[in-house]
Amino acid sequence: MKIKISWRTLLCAAAMMIAAAPAIAQDGKKFEVTPSADLVSSYVWRGVYTAGASFQPGVTLSYAGLSLGAWGSTDFLDGGTNEFDIALGYSFGNVSLGVTDYWWRGRDAFYTDKGSHLYEATIGYGIGNLSLQWNTFFAGDDDKEVLERDANENPLKYGDNQFSTYVEASYAFDVQGVTLTPTVGISPWTGIYHGADKTGFGFSQLSLTASKSLKITDSFSLPVFAQAIYSPTTEKAFMVFGINF
Repeated sequence: MKIKISWRTLLCAAAMMIAAAPAIAQDGKKFEVTPSADLVSSYVWRGVYTAGASFQPGVTLSYAGLSLGAWGSTDFLDGGTNEFDIALGYSFGNVSLGVTDYWWRGRDAFYTDKGSHLYEATIGYGIGNLSLQWNTFFAGDDDKEVLERDANENPLKYGDNQFSTYVEASYAFDVQGVTLTPTVGISPWTGIYHGADKTGFGFSQLSLTASKSLKITDSFSLPVFAQAIYSPTTEKAFMVFGINF
């Protein structure tokens, strides 16, 4: 059975968090607003190529382990990929929990095109430099196959949710002022991380990221990274350069 969930559920929860934050902050705990932005030579997500050179802004509201974030990605091609995501999270100790609404269908149909959203549940664990994460799509546009199409081959009816899952382990360490982070990502069963002829268990991403802050002036440094990625499930390799603002 397919699980139906509205993006309005996430937005209502987000609104409650925002409304409560000023009053809660009076208890002496810190309410924070954190803006961010990345510039990448290409957008590769969990071993899957998503877009070319892209600008990726974001903002996160957080308080006492709770967080609400909005993140987007727009490539530099006219009419190219536009992504907008909303994420709710909670962390305690070394554990983090989250729910994310992914939306990849452009700018104009966020409210009306409910079928274009994907909803994912995440659990993460970090200890020292080791980070572990499990991510599973539990609702939305994550169907196994198209069961019916119209005369123009547009989808009319989809199959059941395939619960696409991505499990990742990464470990960061420093070498001569550069932070190296090898990452292994697997997909336990067939899902959106697979190529057309790939099924079952597979390695979605094998990557190595090198990051460093480049000193521009005495008071300003620019964080940059380079990432080599190979995806056995899609048989593709990528080299990505990025700047964090």
